[in-house]
Amino acid sequence: MIKKLGTVTLTVALAGSLAACSSTKTDTAASPAASAKASTAPSSAAPAKAKTKLSYWTGDRHDMDYIKSVVQKFNETNGENIEVEMVVKTEDFNQAIDLAFASGQAPDIIRVKENTIQPFAAKGYLKPIDSYLTDAIKKEFPVIDDFNRIGGKMYSLPNYGSTLRLVYNKELFAKAGIAAPPKTLKEMVEDAKKITAVGKANGSYGFAQNFKSPESALGRSARVIAEASGYGGLGFDFKTAKFDFTSYKEVIQSFKQMVDDGSTLPGMESLDIDPLRAQFAEGKIGMYISFSSEPGVYANQFPAKIEWAAAPVPTIDGTIKGATSFLGGQWLAISNTTKNADQAWKFMNFMYQDEVLKTYHEKGFGLSMVPAVSSVAKKPEIKGIDGFLPIGNDGTWPLQPTVTVEGMKFNDAFFKYMISGGNLDQIIQDLNKRYNDALDKAVTKGDVKVTPNPSFDPMKLMMK
Repeated sequence: MIKKLGTVTLTVALAGSLAACSSTKTDTAASPAASAKASTAPSSAAPAKAKTKLSYWTGDRHDMDYIKSVVQKFNETNGENIEVEMVVKTEDFNQAIDLAFASGQAPDIIRVKENTIQPFAAKGYLKPIDSYLTDAIKKEFPVIDDFNRIGGKMYSLPNYGSTLRLVYNKELFAKAGIAAPPKTLKEMVEDAKKITAVGKANGSYGFAQNFKSPESALGRSARVIAEASGYGGLGFDFKTAKFDFTSYKEVIQSFKQMVDDGSTLPGMESLDIDPLRAQFAEGKIGMYISFSSEPGVYANQFPAKIEWAAAPVPTIDGTIKGATSFLGGQWLAISNTTKNADQAWKFMNFMYQDEVLKTYHEKGFGLSMVPAVSSVAKKPEIKGIDGFLPIGNDGTWPLQPTVTVEGMKFNDAFFKYMISGGNLDQIIQDLNKRYNDALDKAVTKGDVKVTPNPSFDPMKLMMK
């Protein structure tokens, strides 16, 4: 069970501690069996191949134990004296990557995601992998432009996708007399209030999100509610190719109402995702919104002491008007600064073996996006996964442009309003101006290309 926050370094080599960054050096230690074998070898035998040490950084915690075992297997079997150190960065992963590259201590292999692969590639952090891709690999792994192929170059291959759902405590819902999960924002606010009324005496509250990071909290909650309601979940209108945060208004008002009602877990503003999960597992939170990694968390990391389930997120008015994000399309990438790119690819290729990806899916760590895997993999046998399995209204949204905005980012501005109040219309007007000014500058410089799509239909993004 992992509860400590910070950086967790998992050394999965056979012997010795590993350096924080990649290096290559000769391993002079040998096991007794190896020494005995060496003593009987002819004196003309070639010297042992120098050990290549690689560092793999990831921000994922839910799959940590399984990936650790896969990395260990690679270290034991690769036959080329390659040794990989797995480093799990449990906080501020993006900033840690920036600092690592700035200080010349970048890892060799990086876990990339939907919101990091484009900026990491733009900063020159990632090495294209096109030269390593065989026809067989190209055939097996689907390519999604802007998700794993950027500017015509491949940087990563898909493994799994994540759906987003409302996670709720069935026991608290029953205690509060709530028959079913909310389907509208109004119902969510009312349910949170009811749960708090019956649970507050025991320290239980209706709603929470991990607002220590507003970007993470709203990125897994407000975003998907907006999408299901027919709006771009990160404030971009694909019809006009402009930012318009008006779509967030009713969502943020509802979140603020729960705060004002006292229906949210006290201290939510300093809550990270793992402490939130720990509180939910103890029965202190009625509902929150998160990814399909949660079943693995409650099976392995924070064993749940309550009965819980997952359901589609509520929409603004109860009507589904757009696809909810099925996020994925990338997993591992090679650092552009590594001195051991071929060895890094060997490790990456090992991680993408069908059996590794199949087990990943079946253990419930993520839902496979690779047809060759999903077609043969068994349904994950893990409690709670049924509510997260892809359904008809899940789908992949196009990526919105990334811009560098002056002043407060939209997630922070909305969270500040939730806690401190203010004029939401003016906040939205200011966000629209600043984000579109930044977009215009990026377009003028040639950093971004946007094209209005008046016929864009979020309902057509849904899976068939």
